[in-house]
Amino acid sequence: MNRRKSEVKTEEVQCVNNPTNKFIRIIKVIDHRFEEVFIVLGFLAFIILINLQVINRYVLPFIDIPNLTTWTEEAARYIFIYISYLGASLAIKKRESIQVDVLLSKLPKNIQKSITLATTLLMFYFSYILIKGGFTMISFQLETNQVTPALSIPMAIPYSAVPLGFLIIFVRMVQNLIQDVKEMNMKIVGIAVVFTAILSLPIILFEQMNVSFMLFGYFILFILIGMPIAFALGISTLATVLASNAIPLSFLPQAAFTSIDNFPVMAIPMFIATGIIMGGGSIIKKLLNLSDELLGFLPGGLALVGVVTCMFFSAISGSGPATVAAIGTLLIPAMVKQGYHIGFATALIATAGSIGVIIPPSNPFVVYGVVGQQSISKLFIAGILPGTLTGLALMITTFFIAKKNGWQGEKTTFSLKDTLTAAWNAKLALLVPVFILGGIYGGVMTPTEAAAVAAAYGLIIGVFVYKDLNMKGVYESLVQSGTTSSIIILLIIMATIFGRLITIERVAEAVASFVLTISENKIIILLLINIFLLIVGVVLEALAAIVILTPILLPMAIALGIDPVHFGVIMVFNLAIGFITPPVGVNLFVVCT
Repeated sequence: MNRRKSEVKTEEVQCVNNPTNKFIRIIKVIDHRFEEVFIVLGFLAFIILINLQVINRYVLPFIDIPNLTTWTEEAARYIFIYISYLGASLAIKKRESIQVDVLLSKLPKNIQKSITLATTLLMFYFSYILIKGGFTMISFQLETNQVTPALSIPMAIPYSAVPLGFLIIFVRMVQNLIQDVKEMNMKIVGIAVVFTAILSLPIILFEQMNVSFMLFGYFILFILIGMPIAFALGISTLATVLASNAIPLSFLPQAAFTSIDNFPVMAIPMFIATGIIMGGGSIIKKLLNLSDELLGFLPGGLALVGVVTCMFFSAISGSGPATVAAIGTLLIPAMVKQGYHIGFATALIATAGSIGVIIPPSNPFVVYGVVGQQSISKLFIAGILPGTLTGLALMITTFFIAKKNGWQGEKTTFSLKDTLTAAWNAKLALLVPVFILGGIYGGVMTPTEAAAVAAAYGLIIGVFVYKDLNMKGVYESLVQSGTTSSIIILLIIMATIFGRLITIERVAEAVASFVLTISENKIIILLLINIFLLIVGVVLEALAAIVILTPILLPMAIALGIDPVHFGVIMVFNLAIGFITPPVGVNLFVVCT
C-alpha cells in the first residue's frame, strides 16, 4: 500500500515537473492576466507622467528639463490609447458592454443564441477590417518614415495600438465563441448563418439606397437585436460604406486612433479610477460620519445622510453607478436596520446616485465636451447649481416622507463639537473636490491634469495614510478602472466613425429643418428636446446617448441660439433620469445587487 502511494506521488511530481505542463500553466497565466498587467502598468505610467507635467510646471520650475511638458503629454496619450484597447479586449473577455437587450431577452433561448452568434460573426468581420486596415496604415507610415512630434519615435509605434488592439479583441471573441458553440446545435448555427446572410443582402442588392436610411436602419436594427452599442455604431457605418463608398475604408482605422489621441479624453479613466480607488476605503466611511453629524438628528436623518454623502462623493467620482455602489453597500443595510422600508432605501440611493453625473467632475460632461468640442471646465461649473438644487429637492422630499413614516435615527440633537471633529477626520476626503475644481477654475490645471492629480492623491492616502488599500487592492482597482473606462472610450471611437457619415450626409441640418417645421419657438423646441431625451434615457445608456445624439442635436441647438454649454447641461440632466428608469436603469441594477 505504501509502495503504491509512493508511486502515485512520484507520478504527480513528474507531472508537475513535466515541461509541457509548465508551458501550459504559463500560457494559462498569460491568458488570464495579459491585459490586466499592462492596464495596471499603463495606468500607473500615465498617472505619473501627467503628475510630473504638473509638478515640473509649478513645484520644480528651477529644473530645466527640455520639452518635458510636450513629451510627457505625448507619451501619456499613446500609453492611454494602448490600454484603452487592452481594456476593451478585457471587457470582451468578461462579456461586459453597453447594450439594449430588452427585445432579445423576450425571444426563445435558441433564437437568442442564433442572433447572438450572428452579431458575433459581424463583429468578427468588423475587427478583421480594422486589423487589415491598421496594418496597411502602419506599413505606409514605416515606408514614409513618419515620426511623432515630441518623442521622435516612428509613428507606426503608437498607431500599432489599433491593429494589435483589435487583434487581441478578435482572439477574445474567438475564445468566447468556442465556449458558446458548446451549448449550440447545428440548427442554431444554421439559423445564425442565414440571419447573417440576410443582414448582408442590402449591401449587395441596394447600392443606390439612401445613405442616411441605410446607416440609421442598420444601427437601429443592431441595437434591437442586442449588439453592443459601440459595435452597432461601427458595423452600421462599415455596412453603409461598403454599399455606398461614401468614405474610404482607410478612414476607419485612422479614426480609431485619432478620435482618442486627445488629451481631454484621458480625464475619463482618471476620474473613474479616482472614484473606484476612494470608493472602497475609509474615505466613504468618514464622509458618511460627517453627513451623519450634520443631519443625523433630523427625521429621516440616515436617509438625508445618504443624499448628502452621494453629493459629496459625486464631487470625487464623476460617476452615478460608482457613487451608488460605494455608498449603497454601507448605507442601505444600516437604513433597513433602523426601520426604513428596503424599497425606499434602495430607491433613494439609486436616485441620489444619479446626481453624480451632474455635480462636477462628471464623465458625461467630459464625453459631451469631447464629442461636441466644448469647454469641459465650463460644463463642470454649469453643473454645480443644477446638481445642488436636485440634491436639496431630494432632501426635502425625503424629510417629509421620513417624518410621515416615523423614521428617526438614534440621534436627537445636533453637536457642533462632534461635527467639527468629523469634518477634521474627513479633511483628506473633502480636499479632493478642492484639488479638482480649485485646480481647474484657478487656472492651475486642465481637467485631465486635475483628474490625474486626484487619482494619485487617492492612491497615496489609500496606501500610505489610511493604509486600507494594499497592492492587491491597487491592482484590482486599476484593472476595474481600465475595463470600465475602455467601454466608454470604445463608444467614442465608434461614434467618431459613425459621426463622419452623419456630417457628410448633413443629418444634423435635416433634423433641424424638420424640427423647425413643427415650431420656430425656441422654448417649444427645447421642451420637445427634453421630452425626446427623457424617452431616449429610458432605453439607452446615458454615455451612449450622448455620443450618438450630440453630433445631431448640438448643431440644431446652436442654430437656434441656445448656448452649447447650457444645452450640454440639459442633455446630461435629462439622461441622468435614465439611470433610474427601467429597463436600462444602471443605478437600479447596481443598487438592487
